[in-house]
Amino acid sequence: MPPKLPYLKETPSQTAGPYVHIGLAPGAAGFDIYDHELGHDIAGPNARGERIRVEGLVIDGTGSPVRDVLLEVWQANADGIYAHPEQPGKTEGGFRGWGRVITDFDTGEWGFDTVKPGPTPGRNGAVQAPHINLWIVARGINLGLNTRLYFSDEAEANATDPVLTLIEWERRRATLIAQRSERDGKALYRFDIRIQGEEETVFFDI
Repeated sequence: MPPKLPYLKETPSQTAGPYVHIGLAPGAAGFDIYDHELGHDIAGPNARGERIRVEGLVIDGTGSPVRDVLLEVWQANADGIYAHPEQPGKTEGGFRGWGRVITDFDTGEWGFDTVKPGPTPGRNGAVQAPHINLWIVARGINLGLNTRLYFSDEAEANATDPVLTLIEWERRRATLIAQRSERDGKALYRFDIRIQGEEETVFFDI
């Protein structure tokens, strides 16, 4: 018979920790560590399309803003093309389509400047509405949360998006729609992310 194995205790649960943004986005946290910090510039100066600003809060189950969040941003350019090493020259020079932002330590607000993405190809020939992919990590979150930001002024495209239409309840779909306004003549989209509660944002298991 095989030897009896000793009882193994469960290892402690680990979360991202309260200072995850310092390690992953030190420049945004005020630490000048790298000559070229990864993901600092999302669109680059040569990107075509409409320049936009995206802002929001990450809100916990009590309705309070979470102030130590890091968000990773991934998007296509205005032509609906993602920057990819296997597709050199398909996007504008300097367009990364990826970046990292952190929340303000005092207010919990986060934000970034970019260009509005175009529709992207989906599975089986479907077309996805313009959107931005977001990944959220923070203290108390064991696994990063994946979600999407869609645009309120793309109602026609949103109505046929293959991902949005999988969400049966309109009220739940609404948690993925950023609301457009203007500030100083520039397009501004508001997108608050709710971790828990009645209006919890839709997150994806990917």
